[in-house]
Amino acid sequence: MSGDRGWAFETRAIHAGQDPDPTTGAVVPPLHLASTFAQTAVGEHRGYEYSRSDNPTRHALETCLADLEGATHGLAFASGLAGEDAVLRLLSPGDHVVLSADAYGGTYRLVDRVHAPAGITFTATDLTDPAALAGAWRDETRLVWVESPTNPMLSIVDIAALAAFAHERGARCVVDNTFATPYLQQPLALGADAVVHSTTKYLGGHSDVVGGFVATSDDELGTRLRFLQNAVGAVPAPFDCYLVLRGIKTLAVRMDRQCANARTVAHALDAHPAVERVFWPGLATHPGHAVAARQMRDFGGMVSFTVHGGEEAALRTAAGTRLFTLAESLGAVESLIEHPGRMTHASVAGTPGAVPSNLLRLSVGLESPDDLVADLTAALAGGRRAVGR
Repeated sequence: MSGDRGWAFETRAIHAGQDPDPTTGAVVPPLHLASTFAQTAVGEHRGYEYSRSDNPTRHALETCLADLEGATHGLAFASGLAGEDAVLRLLSPGDHVVLSADAYGGTYRLVDRVHAPAGITFTATDLTDPAALAGAWRDETRLVWVESPTNPMLSIVDIAALAAFAHERGARCVVDNTFATPYLQQPLALGADAVVHSTTKYLGGHSDVVGGFVATSDDELGTRLRFLQNAVGAVPAPFDCYLVLRGIKTLAVRMDRQCANARTVAHALDAHPAVERVFWPGLATHPGHAVAARQMRDFGGMVSFTVHGGEEAALRTAAGTRLFTLAESLGAVESLIEHPGRMTHASVAGTPGAVPSNLLRLSVGLESPDDLVADLTAALAGGRRAVGR
């Protein structure tokens, strides 16, 4: 059962790369904690030498997630940013990157403060606007970095159109698919050259592991990324791989519920007088709604919104919820609320990636949607977070 792409997504999430153990018949892939593996002779081994280079538990995760992304190469990393760093290391000094202005703050910081000093140049622009993309393009542009939906403004980029634009000019297109997951969106099928994930989020799904992933069907990229994965060594521990692989098994059912809950929450917020604007691509008023409907299975479990009353009102609302935990990260079974300007996106203050000070971001979990709406309604009315639960 190494994987059969004729199977439905839900079936492959449970079986791809996860054959029963040939020795014991265990239906769950064993957790291989070994750091090194016995060789049958000098230079001869059973497929594994040293766990930085490869590990059976990591191999199972890489096989499964590559299958779900429709990729021929899958590489697991110690964090989402470690995976992004490997992709950016494919560039050379003088190469130029076009980056979404509305990108995750950690991605912007990685490009701006780690790779730019090493000679990479970049332009942050609105990738939903073809004219803005064309205006940012340079002869030395080699990579377009896309998020869709974006973090935290939930903008939608036409991945197929952007990938075609990049390919016509000799550049590659990389898509951060963390918010959508392979269950909702298939960037490689839309023309992207590589996909990156923070597996910490929806793929792990339980706020108990940190990890990253890169998938591609480009053999050259796959070979170079495999070299970097081993040479740089930012790989996940076997137990981390085990946790992500376990989370993937329930990804489809979790995403279905989180999308449904987000729909209820978004419509409730859209009708609330204290809310200035709701950002969720499932709303017909969202400027990217038509594109999202075309390239996604559903509209995701993330909802952002701005409130009347400025930053003070936003901070008061964030402090007033009881079910929505005030915390960074996203995509797990419990609902979270955060203030991006003070939390996940504080590092991009004063840059093109700066976010509105009255913006709040929700990661909608699996709780009762009625309870979630009641919690937000109370917080918007000025309630305060209870001590204890």
